[in-house]
Amino acid sequence: MQERQWITTRRGELDALAEQLTKQLQEVQVERDELAIAERVLNRLAEQAQADAEAVAPVSAKVAWRAVLLIPHRSDAADEDALPGDYRKILAIVREADGPVQVRFVGGHVMLLTTWCDGACPAEGACQERIRVSAESA
Repeated sequence: MQERQWITTRRGELDALAEQLTKQLQEVQVERDELAIAERVLNRLAEQAQADAEAVAPVSAKVAWRAVLLIPHRSDAADEDALPGDYRKILAIVREADGPVQVRFVGGHVMLLTTWCDGACPAEGACQERIRVSAESA
């Protein structure tokens, strides 16, 4: 008779343990589901951030046979020290001028020479400029 009592007691203990483990398993499954959702959200945010970064990435081109940025890198700095050297030179030239400045004038001071096209003009006689690096800056 004592053995049956032990079996009944042990079965009760195991049922309580199974109920506790089932509850813990449910909590773990809920937390795993929440983590999976959080991971998907972070992946989407990372993809959006990467797409945004690629959308505003500066595009380079060749001007005067050297690579330049069509859109310079942007920053939150408000002073001109954040600008590239060529931009600072151009600002200094414009500040020193008494009034409006032509591109040719600025180009000559930053070591660029401008020449007019030789007869290959588009409609209405407007000429295109070609820019080449002067021998001094090469």
